[in-house]
Amino acid sequence: MSDLMRMAYDERADLADLLADLTPQEWAHPSLCTRWTVKDVVAHVISYEGLGALGLARRFAKGWVVRANQVGVDELSALSTDELLDGLRSHLRPSGLTAGFGGMIALVDGTVHHQDIRRALHRPRTIPADRLVRILPLIPGNARLGAGRRIRGLTLRATDVDWTHGSGPEVTGPGEALMMAMTGRPAALDDLSGPGKPTLTQRL
Repeated sequence: MSDLMRMAYDERADLADLLADLTPQEWAHPSLCTRWTVKDVVAHVISYEGLGALGLARRFAKGWVVRANQVGVDELSALSTDELLDGLRSHLRPSGLTAGFGGMIALVDGTVHHQDIRRALHRPRTIPADRLVRILPLIPGNARLGAGRRIRGLTLRATDVDWTHGSGPEVTGPGEALMMAMTGRPAALDDLSGPGKPTLTQRL
C-alpha cells in the first residue's frame, strides 16, 4: 500500500469513528458543503467506490460532468445512515476513481469533507501532521479545487506544520484552516490572519 493510500485509509477510518458517534440530528445537520447535509457528504465520499470506466462515463454523462457529484449523492439518498457507514467501512481502502494518483484523490477529498462535517458540528480535531503536510502541497495546483485563483499573489504560511506556499502578502494560520480556505470554505477565515487575509476573504 502506497504512503498516500495508507493515509487515505487512515483518514476514512477516523471519519467512520466520528460517524458512528453521531446522532440522527447530526446526520441531518447542514455541512459546510452548500446544500449538503452531513449524510449527503458521506454519500459523496463513497459514491465513486467500485465504479468502473463505464460507470464513471454514465455518471459524468448524467450529470453533465459538473453535476456528477450531485448525481452520486442522489443515487445513494435512499440508504440509511447505518448503510452509509457500513459502505464507508467496507471501502476504507479507496477503489475506482478515488484511488487515482496513488490515493491522492481520496486523501484530499476525504480530509476536506471530514472537516466539512466536523466544523459544521463543532467537533474539532487535530489532523495528524504527517497527513496535513502531504495534503497541503497537493491543493494549490489542483484545477478542480479552484485553489489557484483564490491564493494567487499571496503567501500562505502554516503555523503548526512546516509548509509555506506562494509569494506576496502573507496569510497565516493552522494548516487545516489554510486547507479549508484554499478549497473555498469561508468558515476557516476566522482562524487565519495576516496582511493577505482581506484579499483571500474577498476571493472566497
